[in-house]
Amino acid sequence: MTGYSRRLFLQLSGIAAAGALIPANVAHPGDDPFALLRRRWRDVTAGSGFDAVAEPYRTRLAKQGTTAAGYRHTMAPAGASLWPDLAFPSFADTPARLRAMARAYALPGTGLTGDADLAAAVAGGIDHYRRQVYAAGADPAGNWWNWQIGTPKKLLDAAVLIGPHLTDQQSRALRDAVDHFVPECRLDDYSGTSTAANRVDLCMVMLLRAILGSDPGKAALAASALSPVFPYVSEGDGLYRDGSFIQHTSVPYQGGYGAVMLSGLATLFAVLRGSPWEITDPDRQTVLDSVERSFAPVVHDGFCMDLVSGRGISRESYGDHRRGREIASAILLLGEAASAAERARWQGMVKGWALRDTCTPMLTAAERGDLGFHARLAAILGDDAIPAADEPVGHRLPAMSARAVHRRPTWCAGLSMASSRIGHYEHGNGENLRGWHTGSGMLYWWGEGHGDQYSDSFWSTVDPYRLPGTTVSTRRLADGAGKEWGDTCPPGRWVGGATDGMYATVGQHLNGFESTMEAFKSWFFLDDAVVCLGAGITGEDGVPVETVVDNRRTDAPLTVDGQAGWAHLEGHGGYVLPCARLHTLREERTGGSDPVTRSYVTLWLDHGVDPGSAGYVYLLLPGASLAQTRARAADPGWARVLANTARQQGVQVPSLGITAVNFWNDGAVGGLAASAPCAVLVRERGDGTATLTVSDPRRDLSGLTVTWDRPVAEVLHGHPLLVSATTGAELTLVFGRLADRDGGSETVTVRLGQRDGAPAGPCPWPVAGGVGLRWGAESLTGSGRCPPAWRRRPRPGPRPGRRRSQRPRPRRAACPPCAAAAGTTAPARPRASAAHRRRPAAVRRRVPAPLR
Repeated sequence: MTGYSRRLFLQLSGIAAAGALIPANVAHPGDDPFALLRRRWRDVTAGSGFDAVAEPYRTRLAKQGTTAAGYRHTMAPAGASLWPDLAFPSFADTPARLRAMARAYALPGTGLTGDADLAAAVAGGIDHYRRQVYAAGADPAGNWWNWQIGTPKKLLDAAVLIGPHLTDQQSRALRDAVDHFVPECRLDDYSGTSTAANRVDLCMVMLLRAILGSDPGKAALAASALSPVFPYVSEGDGLYRDGSFIQHTSVPYQGGYGAVMLSGLATLFAVLRGSPWEITDPDRQTVLDSVERSFAPVVHDGFCMDLVSGRGISRESYGDHRRGREIASAILLLGEAASAAERARWQGMVKGWALRDTCTPMLTAAERGDLGFHARLAAILGDDAIPAADEPVGHRLPAMSARAVHRRPTWCAGLSMASSRIGHYEHGNGENLRGWHTGSGMLYWWGEGHGDQYSDSFWSTVDPYRLPGTTVSTRRLADGAGKEWGDTCPPGRWVGGATDGMYATVGQHLNGFESTMEAFKSWFFLDDAVVCLGAGITGEDGVPVETVVDNRRTDAPLTVDGQAGWAHLEGHGGYVLPCARLHTLREERTGGSDPVTRSYVTLWLDHGVDPGSAGYVYLLLPGASLAQTRARAADPGWARVLANTARQQGVQVPSLGITAVNFWNDGAVGGLAASAPCAVLVRERGDGTATLTVSDPRRDLSGLTVTWDRPVAEVLHGHPLLVSATTGAELTLVFGRLADRDGGSETVTVRLGQRDGAPAGPCPWPVAGGVGLRWGAESLTGSGRCPPAWRRRPRPGPRPGRRRSQRPRPRRAACPPCAAAAGTTAPARPRASAAHRRRPAAVRRRVPAPLR
């Protein structure tokens, strides 16, 4: 905040405390309601709430005036252009220059405020463009959006700002042109290209058309036609109850169309407030709820994650930070239509984003753009009564958009998947032509100090065949392969997972993009790690199939210990790969329309050409030091792989009390059994209770039975879909129609029982001597309540010609804590006989050999 006076912040802080920076003009009986709308439109869209003679506004406004004067000076109307450097049709740039000139006329402090000559030049430019390009009856060639939203919105905006300087004839001709391309019937049917963000934009065009012509009928239509946007949807475009936002039918889009929708609704709510057409639909609360349900979860430290930005990821460097600012701006403006409690939470949230975004400081960037947003943001930053909110810790899994976001105090991860309803990627208008594999399980992650990891020319320079986390066929693809606008959905239906809000098990039945490759991928999101499993990896493309462990834009030193099975990237984090040969590459890559070069470190696993049933196991440790990485690799019992096949994938983490399984098919593993494909997450807490969370990622189950081989005393909190629960020596839960829950997670809380006198809950006694299950093997050691060496279990049979080993065994679970609870004495740790110790390790431990 260097460079801004304390006086300015004190002035703005008072406004922030009051909750609004836009003058609260209210129409009174007899007043012209359209005069109110014109003032409101100017204040909301051009900027208000700042002192034009204070810095930085004085300098910024003067610069706007200078720019507008330059446009007026170089304007040279001709048959093929309005400016010599912008040949028609110039749908974006020519109307944008006219609007910039109109804002210099309307805003104070530009040096051209109220300048009649400037307004006349704008009016003449609008009319010239209308006659040469945007005339009623012209052929709307190319993208429909240019004719119905982009061009008319800018032209009408400029026309409204200059007011009476547009002659009646010029105004009538512009209104006729807009009516031709955007007739009222365009808002009759809520379908096709008139949904969600596009519908909001069309309503904004209709409102501007109403203001220009003082037409109450069109103003009423603009307001009422917003109503279909508000309710939650279960398919197609719009907001979903689980926090998803979809546009173009199959593209998660909070960072693009979602931000446009949120900003447009915030603008319309503010402009129409106090007018005869104020938005009073009670369903508008859905929009307010979406701030924390849909948008905040995909904004991290001020930037919007690329996994919800469609084809827009390829447009520019630091585009994720620009999209984050747009969402923040919309939230602050929308707050003026929200309750005091909502507004207070949102202001604290945006303040936290602004303070943590050190890559492209939000306040400085706002100064170069929307001055109204700058004023609102400066107000909350300068108000000590508004506490900055920290990043929340937890997991969000909006299953309907096949995305996942996991947050911890020092790192954040985001997962992008494709499914039968969500496309592999979106391209269109020549954008994002190589985003083919962004839906193949791309795992983004940000550690402290790396908020620009995917910002700084990442998309123009990264190897598009080696995106982090993905499993892909290396078959070469054409630019823009597949259909446009996200119509690239694979057939896989099992995509999603289960989360209790803190941890998660997520899976993807992956069908490669334009490939025969198929894989079953699972991610288990924990406190300081993500356990990544792959199984059933096949392909018949005649090329290698690879799993990309990571691909970091960095030149940091990489340390690899292949024998110990770990790697560490200095300043970033660690990787544990117990049973795999890791390939690495350090390279400089150049790309972009204005070529730039960036450094990359890539780590990947090669599954070979046309694998028959390959797999992998690795651990991602964001932010881990080299010592922490080495220590985790040396602790094979920290996370136990229960299964890693095309039927089930599961892990157990004793220290967290977590058992998690993705059931691709019905079956049993790790003490859990399921009657149908599902995801199950069990977490045993230290207070004698546990939660069991299930979901139906395929969204087709009419019923599901889940059994947990664990004594349970009672069910503390059920769920409306829980049909029955049987407790006792094991827990059996019968759920009803999960198909109606859209892949959402359902949690049941239970009180644990006791077995053989042992205390309820996970046994705290450490697994000694590495006897616990190793990476890549299936668990044969039971519930995991006591260390395996202390558990009663059948002894291995004797080898032919040898006597059975006489290994002592406890009569019941008898590790010291459990023995104390049972009132018995724990014997010394049993020791195997010499005959038993001579057996091969895999036989002695009764576990399969590690997966390789």
